[in-house]
Amino acid sequence: MTWWQSLLLLFGLLSVLLLTGLPAAFAFLAVNLVGAVLYLGGEAGLMQVVRNGVAALTNFSLTPIPFFVLMGEVLFHTGLAMKAIDAFDRAIRGVPGRLAVVAIVAGTVFSAISGSTVATTALLGGLLLPQMLRRGYHPRLAMGPIMAIGGVDMLIPPSALTVLLGSLAGISISGLLIAGIMPGFLMAALFLAWIVFTARRRPEWAPPADNAPVHGWARWQPLFVHVTPLVLIFVLVIVAMSAGWATPTESAALGALATVVVGVLYRSLSAAALAKALAGTAAISGVILFIILGATTFSQILSFSGATNGLVALVQDSGLPGWAVLAAMIAMLLVLGCFVDQVSMMLITLPFFMPIVQHFGWDPLWYGVVYLICMQLGLLTPPFGMLLFTMRSVAPREIPTREIFAAVTPYVLIGLVVLALVLAAPPLATGLPQLLLGK
Repeated sequence: MTWWQSLLLLFGLLSVLLLTGLPAAFAFLAVNLVGAVLYLGGEAGLMQVVRNGVAALTNFSLTPIPFFVLMGEVLFHTGLAMKAIDAFDRAIRGVPGRLAVVAIVAGTVFSAISGSTVATTALLGGLLLPQMLRRGYHPRLAMGPIMAIGGVDMLIPPSALTVLLGSLAGISISGLLIAGIMPGFLMAALFLAWIVFTARRRPEWAPPADNAPVHGWARWQPLFVHVTPLVLIFVLVIVAMSAGWATPTESAALGALATVVVGVLYRSLSAAALAKALAGTAAISGVILFIILGATTFSQILSFSGATNGLVALVQDSGLPGWAVLAAMIAMLLVLGCFVDQVSMMLITLPFFMPIVQHFGWDPLWYGVVYLICMQLGLLTPPFGMLLFTMRSVAPREIPTREIFAAVTPYVLIGLVVLALVLAAPPLATGLPQLLLGK
């Protein structure tokens, strides 16, 4: 069987299983079993699948994932997130589209402490969306910022998907976590600029608040009391990694411990809240780790079948310039993002993409950030972006799905602008890791 026949067989079977609605974890497991029998030596191949699964789940580089997820779960179940939103709501005044601005600012802060993109969107959607609609905001201006800032969660550490990408692609996890900071904050700033521009151009989309403003220390006290600790936790995680005091895993553990301590100090961490946070962490981490079970074996099968070497050799022998190959890789990721989840994207593409990255000598941190932005756009692109479904679950039923698609479109375009900027100016991604880590 030639390499391209093996490639068609494996991806054809995977595509059929995913289209039938089978969860990605089971689809990859089924393909791995078939591939193990065909390419890894039958029974010996099946034993290799088991060994790979054990090795994947005991991989030390993946241990930051549950800690990062726990930070977000504690933040949400203790009510600290709601208090932070109230603090931003009181402090931010006199800005066009004020509540939409509050959503972006609050979401950015949550991105700096939560490892769960969907949780951020669900929280802001459940709290701010009804308030904005009740005050007469246009649904597009109300829903768009909430979905958009959820995607930024992937770029600003802590991010479980960033840890997973670094592990699967062989990229420095600490470097990749820090590399996403500047593009993430740049994207949030452009979102804010778009909201203010839209609210000024169409003031009927964002009626001014009718509640009386708060002045003096009463305006800023909640911000100092409820937001400062969250920012300090983010600083703790980043400084611990960049100064070399702790590994990414140890930094994640410090962040999780600090979040729990803050919950205790504010008397918000009850036994019931802690139990819900731990249960949520186990559920989310379990889903991610179960999908990882198939990652190593799938890569091995592609390698043994000749599919990886064949496709990489085809690209290398084509004579195409690096920019053309990179454009094709980005286009593939953007198209895949419309139809499959982010973990599946990584498992499907990384076995082929990383050898190409090495062939052209691209900076892996820079490419990792490009990859993260493409995945972030995948969360927002119709018809199957995960954050679109999250918004559909919290938005009123009378708002049609096409309005959700229209609401997110400007922010997808802004994401493409940031992607272009990172492509044109790699130091946007690599500058901070070089400064802090020397990488």
